[in-house]
Amino acid sequence: MDFELTEEHKLIQQTARDFADQKIKPLAAKMDKEEKFELSLFQQMAEMGFTGTVIPEEYGGNGAGNLALCLILEQINRVCASTGVTLSVDCSLFSGPVRYFGNEEQKKKYLPDIAGGRKIGAYALTEPDYGSDAGGLQMSAVRDGDDYVLNGTKAWITNGSIAELFIVFARTSKEHKTRGISAFIVEKKTEGFSVGKLEHKLGIRGSDTVQLSFENARVPAENRVGEEGIGFKIAMHTLDGGRIGIASQALGIAQACLDDSIRYAKERIQFGKPIADMQAIQFMIADMAMEIDAARLLTYRAAQLKDEGKPHSKEGSMAKLFASIVSNKAADNAVQIHGGAGYTKEFPVERYFRDAKITEIYEGTSEVQRIVISRHMLAD
Repeated sequence: MDFELTEEHKLIQQTARDFADQKIKPLAAKMDKEEKFELSLFQQMAEMGFTGTVIPEEYGGNGAGNLALCLILEQINRVCASTGVTLSVDCSLFSGPVRYFGNEEQKKKYLPDIAGGRKIGAYALTEPDYGSDAGGLQMSAVRDGDDYVLNGTKAWITNGSIAELFIVFARTSKEHKTRGISAFIVEKKTEGFSVGKLEHKLGIRGSDTVQLSFENARVPAENRVGEEGIGFKIAMHTLDGGRIGIASQALGIAQACLDDSIRYAKERIQFGKPIADMQAIQFMIADMAMEIDAARLLTYRAAQLKDEGKPHSKEGSMAKLFASIVSNKAADNAVQIHGGAGYTKEFPVERYFRDAKITEIYEGTSEVQRIVISRHMLAD
């Protein structure tokens, strides 16, 4: 595998970095404080082509691929994890199921709006009582003529209040656990569908997280993605790719922690010299740099494998698990290096510390990633 980025990838990386610094960074603290995503940013990201990165040209995207999306997400998350996850869910968790399992009519109908940023997508798998045990979900979808009638509640849905389109997983059969789940494209205007309470979170506060309710919501049968009963397969396949996006998020947060720590260590004077001259600080920075580089290689490898159409489930889980560990350690070190200043909202490392934690939880906890990895390693 060639670990040198192409000139095209370097250009994408620099473009995303410049956009993040100029457009997103000035709004990051405000979105965190107000717990509200700035929608104008999403349209600007669409104009930059970010929302169409993994969508083929025939459906309105630019088809730059998953490694390109990694590079974009890393740079955006470096300044604002809330904006990063908003884009990641839209690009990977909504468009992925449609691209890989949808029919031609569904691709033509929904992907151009996602690629062009005219609509935002969301992914609705988790329920109040079913998180890691996704195969046990209880939301029902009963066939009634040309429609399915959906009833139930989804929880912890990223982009839930700003999205227009949702991939929703519901039970079409009680006879089988994982083989009794199907996937549907649900439009926000659907009668019987409503957005519930907004969650107030520790981190990624600028990203909206809500409950979704379905009360006899009628969804056309033509909006079912794939055959009936393969929803769990679709969900897991989608998460394999989505975890690469979260690894990129963790990587971006960690890089921000390192950058800010280096800058502060050079400026902060104690005992008559910059704290950067102290070995304790130097060792923390050395460990951060080494671990971030390792996480980056894992993440880029997983993305490249996905671009090549090769198996990447184990590699995606490895990247997500390791990058999230590195991100949280880097955030802890960054606050420590900043000392009392790092414990205040005057410095962004306080926000990085809060944002980092979620990378160990959503799109499969660290414990779930270890299960995925070990199953691959122990398979016959």
